[in-house]
Amino acid sequence: MKIGILSDTHGLLRPEAMAALSGCEAILHGGDINRQEIIDALERIAPVYAVRGNNDGEWAQRLPLFLDFGLAGLRICMTHKKKDLPDGLSPYDLVVFGHSHKYEASRQGKTLLLNPGSCGPRRFNQAITLAVLEVEAGSVCVNRVDIPHVGRAVSLPTSVDLKRQVETIMKETQKGRGPVEIAERHGWDAALVEQIVRLYVTHPGVTADGIMGKMGL
Repeated sequence: MKIGILSDTHGLLRPEAMAALSGCEAILHGGDINRQEIIDALERIAPVYAVRGNNDGEWAQRLPLFLDFGLAGLRICMTHKKKDLPDGLSPYDLVVFGHSHKYEASRQGKTLLLNPGSCGPRRFNQAITLAVLEVEAGSVCVNRVDIPHVGRAVSLPTSVDLKRQVETIMKETQKGRGPVEIAERHGWDAALVEQIVRLYVTHPGVTADGIMGKMGL
């Protein structure tokens, strides 16, 4: 059985991620999804098992904070933050978490601990990653998938109030809209919107002035 594992999409579902998940028979999402449309798109590939992340808003109240279930002969535990995992992990074959945006795969005895990293908006210079698990006859093989980052020049608007634009992007993100949708709704530069959304969702409490300062605007 082929299982796709991703986390921290923060409203962005990259075509490369969708391609990597093609052919999977189940998909696990470790939280910070940002909007229902992400789950809807993933469900068109395979059944989705998802937990709620700390940045998932009111729309995600139906999602559990913790999952304990069986799949492909494995007992699986999922939660968003590693620190929220239960003390005893030995009953589990696979433990999935996210939050840090950093890929991690390690073992505690028979238990595979896996953070697939983030394949959503890129945070600083971190890798863009997810994982694909292949389970066959009790054997588990985990494959890290890296999505290349292609640098894009950002076109700064000249005829609009930059602070007002940042504030609008923040409000749109609060409503659960992703950077691609926001850029299309307002006709703004997609690369600029993605950078602003990334800074907003990864720096809780940041202000519009703070985002502009971090971007040098």
